[in-house]
Amino acid sequence: MDVFLMIRRKKLTIFTDAKDTTSVLELKKIIEGILKVPPVNQQLYYKDNQLMEDDKALQDYGLNSGIAKAQSPASVGLAIRLDNGDFEPLELTPYSSPPDLPYVMKAPESNGQEPST
Repeated sequence: MDVFLMIRRKKLTIFTDAKDTTSVLELKKIIEGILKVPPVNQQLYYKDNQLMEDDKALQDYGLNSGIAKAQSPASVGLAIRLDNGDFEPLELTPYSSPPDLPYVMKAPESNGQEPST
């Protein structure tokens, strides 16, 4: 079954899908095709910042079509190896909320009644 994923790193979000039998290494290869970062220089994290192992399948981490749906993909964290050989700390920038609408753009309160003319 298809698993829909949202791979997040800092302000970057990649949406992709894979089979639940896809290995973590194969997922890293998908990311390599997008970011041009070799799998050896990637670390993936799931739930509670648990480091995902290359030889395990996505379903081993509970990622299946019942949890990771197209309308609500599962979030996977991505960290990249720095020039000094260490991996950067996992950083996921929180999503911002849109600002409130200006008063002139808000719909008038009608209480279910037709406007009087």
